[in-house]
Amino acid sequence: MVLLASCGGNTGGAAPPADSTYTKAERVVEGSATFASPDVDAAARRRTVLFLGTSLTAGYGLEPDSAYPQQVQRKIDAVGLPYQTVNAGVSGETSAGLLRRLDWVLQRPADVIVVETGANDGLRGQPVAGTQATIRQILERIRRDRPATRVVLAQMEAPTNLGPRYTTAFRAMFPALAREHGATLLPFLLDGVAGQASLNQPDGIHPNYAGERIVTENVWRGLEAVLRAQSQ
Repeated sequence: MVLLASCGGNTGGAAPPADSTYTKAERVVEGSATFASPDVDAAARRRTVLFLGTSLTAGYGLEPDSAYPQQVQRKIDAVGLPYQTVNAGVSGETSAGLLRRLDWVLQRPADVIVVETGANDGLRGQPVAGTQATIRQILERIRRDRPATRVVLAQMEAPTNLGPRYTTAFRAMFPALAREHGATLLPFLLDGVAGQASLNQPDGIHPNYAGERIVTENVWRGLEAVLRAQSQ
């Protein structure tokens, strides 16, 4: 398995306040939730799926509308579910970074929150126990501040060069956290993509357009049922 390294991301939108500590996240969140619809009332009735993540979620190296959250939006529209997606991915972010900006992100209402984090912790070989504790805090904070929100956690994997003990512990923490906090666990985000040169950009790390379509299917496979249940 290949663990994602984080690089620069694609951001846009209005400039945040000068004293903000969440500058990159603000640009991503505010720049990603734009939906053209002739039916203003229908748009107003849409619920929100908020994607929190790293360069994987931000769509590093891809056109903004090709990142998997935007591709998920097209799948949502195709099946007629009343949701809009918001891409709040930030390249280079560790789980600790997500925890630091979480209060700001949670100012935005969300009916479903997809959490993709921990990849950069593993890449840096940070202790699994520490990463698990941080992700636990993230899930607890979401549950505290948004008790009605459905939480979805993406499975991630650590690079094999860190050894079997590390990779096994890293893999196991995601289902453990999902069970502990009542979150839905998605399949490994890069299932079928990691380690496949033809499905990754020249860095061998981030999915290319073909790989991102597979990532989208991985996410949709676990997310569709959540959205259908939440919309009833």
